[in-house]
Amino acid sequence: MTRQKWKAAGAVVALMAAFYLGTVMHQQSVSAAVTRAVTGVQPSDVDMAQFWAAYQLLNQNFIVTHASSSLPTEQEQLYGAIAGLTASFGDPYTVFFPPSDAEIFQQDISGSFGGIGLQIDNNAKGQLVAVSPLKGTPAAAADIQTGDIIVAIGATSSEMMTSDQAVKTIRGPVGTPVSLTLVRGTGKPFTVNLTRQTINIPIIETEKMNGGIFKITLYSFSENSVNLFRDALRQFIQSGNTKLILDLRGDPGGYLDAAVQMASYFLPTGEVIVTEDFKGTRENVSHRSLGYNVFAGNKNFKMAVLVDQGSASASEILAGALQQHHVAKLVGTRTFGKGSVQELMDLGGGAQLKVTIARWLTPNGNSISDGGLQPDILATTTRAAIQAGNDAQLNAAVLYLSN
Repeated sequence: MTRQKWKAAGAVVALMAAFYLGTVMHQQSVSAAVTRAVTGVQPSDVDMAQFWAAYQLLNQNFIVTHASSSLPTEQEQLYGAIAGLTASFGDPYTVFFPPSDAEIFQQDISGSFGGIGLQIDNNAKGQLVAVSPLKGTPAAAADIQTGDIIVAIGATSSEMMTSDQAVKTIRGPVGTPVSLTLVRGTGKPFTVNLTRQTINIPIIETEKMNGGIFKITLYSFSENSVNLFRDALRQFIQSGNTKLILDLRGDPGGYLDAAVQMASYFLPTGEVIVTEDFKGTRENVSHRSLGYNVFAGNKNFKMAVLVDQGSASASEILAGALQQHHVAKLVGTRTFGKGSVQELMDLGGGAQLKVTIARWLTPNGNSISDGGLQPDILATTTRAAIQAGNDAQLNAAVLYLSN
């Protein structure tokens, strides 16, 4: 069995970069999988005779009716058994991928694909929930909002559906329609109709504001985001401004290495950025600052980070490190709170398992999954208010930096 390690602080994204938006991924794992032998023996207290009895009874007695078009092949039966075993662990992020699903999963790493541009996840109740629509995508145009509950995809109920299953259900050829039935707050269900498009993931924008303030908006922690972030910081320094706003609202995450590199621009060597807690199954791993620390000694430097419930995974890792090392104040609302770690493991024949193996801890030892990050300065807003030029969260960050 080969193992491809990646760090996930969110579920697979619905028709965004289903691999690295909403997840935190270790970059090196993409091209270098580690081969590890399967260890352990058949447990003595498990009666496999029940399984084989069910197998024989089904194959000897089942008949095809109008509700079932054909008999499953032996391979399909095996995949069904593995899927059932995986589902019994009750974790929406621990998922079995038969070869066709595994191929989809790998294709989405590229970051340019047909879809609607919406990150989804499962909440504590197991419901599908919208985390963040990408700017300029069908999901954003349809005004899908963070926290909307997805109760149906087309005519298919999403009850008990994992986000991985939702990805497969939503995706389709570019130019084809798909509908989502949503519930917002305590309101009644409503349907939005969308057309799948090629989604090109935006990464970063910069803006020189009044009052000596420079704003960097980061949309994703993609493979190239570190270089772009470094260039944005260079623009900030060259602008002569000393006050920085980093906008992570609606940023569902990306590469772990990107979050570590970005945090390293603000922290001295060796400071903990995030820790993988394996709960005793193996030694914990702390990811530490590389020590770029370019603003060390600059007494005029002041920073605020904008966050909301669409800020997830790598966004939470970066924001948590900056907050808990007292580099920046968090402004906005609490973050999404997705901090689990998965490994992608090959089963052979193209099939794969994605298994939760650890959780993320902030520098203070807090689990990101336990309610996310709380802002230092609470400020709320709506998309309509932002579009109307009245961004209360941005205004709160400006007020903090101006004092």
